[in-house]
Amino acid sequence: MAVGLVDGVRSGYKTISGRGLDWDSVPMRLFQKAKRLGTWDPQGIDLSRDGSDWEAMTSVERDFILRTVALFQAGEEGVTTDLLPLIMAVAQEGRLEEEIYLTSFLWEEAKHVELFRRWLDMVPAAHEDLSRFLTASYSHLFLVELPSAMGRLKGDPSPTAQIRAAVTYNMVIEGVLAETGYHGFRQSLETTGKLPGLLEGIRLIARDESRHIRYGVFLLNRLINATPGGWEVMNLRMNELLGPALSVVTEFWDAYDETNPPFGQRMQTYIDFASTQFDKRMKVLERDRGKSLAEIEGSALSDLDQEEAAVELRG
Repeated sequence: MAVGLVDGVRSGYKTISGRGLDWDSVPMRLFQKAKRLGTWDPQGIDLSRDGSDWEAMTSVERDFILRTVALFQAGEEGVTTDLLPLIMAVAQEGRLEEEIYLTSFLWEEAKHVELFRRWLDMVPAAHEDLSRFLTASYSHLFLVELPSAMGRLKGDPSPTAQIRAAVTYNMVIEGVLAETGYHGFRQSLETTGKLPGLLEGIRLIARDESRHIRYGVFLLNRLINATPGGWEVMNLRMNELLGPALSVVTEFWDAYDETNPPFGQRMQTYIDFASTQFDKRMKVLERDRGKSLAEIEGSALSDLDQEEAAVELRG
């Protein structure tokens, strides 16, 4: 007998039904990693040196840092507040292992919000309205596309709606914009040796985000291959969002002189990195196109094993 909700009535509990938990599933493997690597505390990061570094920076450098942090702050708040409908959709389908992993996902997003707000309060004391940094394309993606795609799941948790939501949240917002931003920002701070507290936080956040994106690719893989026309739905949504996503990058750099950019960074470097990372995820989806769920999970677990082995080799 199936265990779960039927017409609002629960028929039982999976973990005592003889089914237990699928410890070797992708989401449970990610949950174990989240427990090992995601338990850092934003309150425990030392920001004592960041203040003097901030004061010694030029006005352009301060603008670059504040603009970047403001966009991260808004983005992390957005993904925190907009994730719940996906968790509810997954829970309603009885995907317990995925729901368990997503509890760590949401908790980590909330910590990212805390980190950036703590830094803004303690270092530049930026208590003014920072929404001036939100460009047209950024506002369109984060204020319109993200909440509408995720919010739709409340009334329409269909696989098609979930594909559109996963493309928006995991592939574009996190996989293109957030990952690219964190990579470039980390490079800027490492080059200068400044703001060590913020740099530590960025490194920890980027590690969290890598798990989020890996789950997102798995989720899309599962949905696409179980949904008639799923590949076409994914491609259509990608085409709708990639233009605005790249415009977020170009609009950000419109504020700076490309012949003398802050911290020696270049817009093209950001665009190249975003394209490379996006292509990697698309190759995974193409590799697994037409496969069964068991085959998709096998490929994803192999990818996780290779990633963990590479980390161990690097020490």
